[in-house]
Amino acid sequence: MKKASPVTIKNILAPSSNLKDRFIPDLRQLRKVVDDLKRMGYRIVLTQGVYDMLHEGHAKYLEAALSHGDVLVVGVDSDELTRKRKGPNRPVVPQGERLQMLAHLRSVGILTIREVDHGMGKLIETVRPDVLITSSSTSDFGKKEIVVYKKLCGKIVTLPPQAATSTTARVRLLTISGADQLAREIMRGVPELVENALGKFRKQ
Repeated sequence: MKKASPVTIKNILAPSSNLKDRFIPDLRQLRKVVDDLKRMGYRIVLTQGVYDMLHEGHAKYLEAALSHGDVLVVGVDSDELTRKRKGPNRPVVPQGERLQMLAHLRSVGILTIREVDHGMGKLIETVRPDVLITSSSTSDFGKKEIVVYKKLCGKIVTLPPQAATSTTARVRLLTISGADQLAREIMRGVPELVENALGKFRKQ
C-alpha cells in the first residue's frame, strides 16, 4: 500500500481548515493516511454522526473526543443516510455545508462521509482507531455491535451529551414555531372568510 502524500499529512496537522486535504471520502485513501499517521506515532480517534445545525454541544463533544488522542477522524452521515435515519425533512443543512463548518473546528483532523451502503461498521473497520468515541445520546451501537467493534479498536469511550441543546430539539422547536405562525395567519383570515361566506349566502 502506497503512503499518503507528505503534503496531505502536513496540511491535516496544520491549524488552518484545509478542507481539500482534510476531507477524504475515498476509504482506501483514508486508510493510507491513517496508517501513515499511526506509523508516525499519532494516536487516532474516530467518531461518527450527522452534525446537522452545528451547535455548542457538537463543538464540545468533538473537543472532548480529541482529548483521547492526537488526530480526530469524523465520519459525517451523508444527506441520503441522514434522511434514512432521521426522516425526509433532515438534514436541515446539506452535507457540503456541514463538512465546511466542521473543517473550521480546531479539534477536527480528518473528515469523511458515511454513505448508506457503508453500514455502521465500515468506517470503524477502515480506520481501526486507537479510540472509538460514541455518544450516549444516540443508539448507533447496541451490546452486540460493541463486542464486534471492540476487536477493531484500541478501546471504546462513550461520552454524555455536552450541552442541553440538541439538533432534534431545535428542529422540533422550529417546526412548532412555524405551525404556530401558520395558525395565527389562519386565525387572522377566518373573520374575512366568514364574512365572505355570509355575503354569498345573503345574496342567494
